[in-house]
Amino acid sequence: MNSEPVKSQALRVRRLQELPVQGKRALVRVDYNVPMSEGRVTDDTRVRETLPTLKHLISAGARVVLIAHLGRPKGKPDPKYSLKPVAAVLEKLLGAPVGFAPDCVGLEAEKAAAALKPGGVLLLENLRYHAGEEANDKAFAKGLAKLGDVFVQDAFGALHRAHASTAALPALLPSAVGLLVQKELEFLDRVIGHPERPFVAVIGGAKVSDKLGVLNKLVERVDALLIGGGMAYTFLAAQGVSIGKSLLEKTKTQDAQGIVEKAYARQLECLLPADHLAVKEIKAGAEITLTQGMAVPQDLIGVDIGPRTIEFFTERILGARTVFWNGPMGIFEIDDFAKGTLAVAQAIAKATKSGATTIVGGGDSLAALAKAGLSGRVSHASTGGGASLELLEGKVLPGLAALAL
Repeated sequence: MNSEPVKSQALRVRRLQELPVQGKRALVRVDYNVPMSEGRVTDDTRVRETLPTLKHLISAGARVVLIAHLGRPKGKPDPKYSLKPVAAVLEKLLGAPVGFAPDCVGLEAEKAAAALKPGGVLLLENLRYHAGEEANDKAFAKGLAKLGDVFVQDAFGALHRAHASTAALPALLPSAVGLLVQKELEFLDRVIGHPERPFVAVIGGAKVSDKLGVLNKLVERVDALLIGGGMAYTFLAAQGVSIGKSLLEKTKTQDAQGIVEKAYARQLECLLPADHLAVKEIKAGAEITLTQGMAVPQDLIGVDIGPRTIEFFTERILGARTVFWNGPMGIFEIDDFAKGTLAVAQAIAKATKSGATTIVGGGDSLAALAKAGLSGRVSHASTGGGASLELLEGKVLPGLAALAL
């Protein structure tokens, strides 16, 4: 077992394996911000991802107290955002009882945490029921610290937030990163540091503004940059290509052009869609026009990459040794507009099978993998889209900085 601290960029943080936990209350920050519908968890991926850390703690004889957030209840209790249904899901996945406390601080939570026996697990109610969480309030963090003897940070998806449970709490208890955070950092640091080449990045999604920072960093590191999704139309418009009524961020055309010019200066491929599926109205069953080139007719909206683009995107992905994918190629939630996104998912799964290191980040990309029936068929599916992008941008995540040795 590796006893070296985890290294992420310039930071060194303690591993869970190096934290004495036997008989102690291990206060664990997890990311249980899961999709819900009518009070039921519709996707338990984020819960399952925490199981290795929880099983490690249980087998080591720790008393496990879990804290998490769900949704945006705006600093006050809201039954719609209760974590109680998550406790039932976790209980089923662990095959062992999971207690639940109706608050995350205060006397009732403290009594529930004190009553835990070694190997016992308790989930506390939503951190965001208290305004102090998002305000990074030190008094709220002190209330949380009363519930544990040690702190384990395993909520990778929350590390880019300077909240009480991520930024303030680690200073109050002996702390370490959990196994999920270790795995995330290992894969992302590989991309940041020394990726096996060729290194191809596939970036999609709706807006250039959401991905501008990471695009500027990736263009300095990759061998090919493939751009799709709604954001591609801002890039095309910057090149003087007609995009019809497609999504356009007018204020970002210069930024898009700057990325293309940086790619050209580095002599790397920056590939934009060569054809599109286009419609007059975004709805299932709409009449689809396949464009014959990069231009979209004036009265149409681009909704997906076309077959020629799929072909050369697939070719680049299959020729890569490292692939990073974040963001869909079109409006994949509508089946008629999902072909490009699903083709990218299939190509990445195939590249993985051929020995490439593949990292997929962002909720939409993970949903696309699931839709294609390819969950688990990539090297690493990142649970934190925002955190992974900020790490790749070179930003220091507040939740990691708080754990630095």
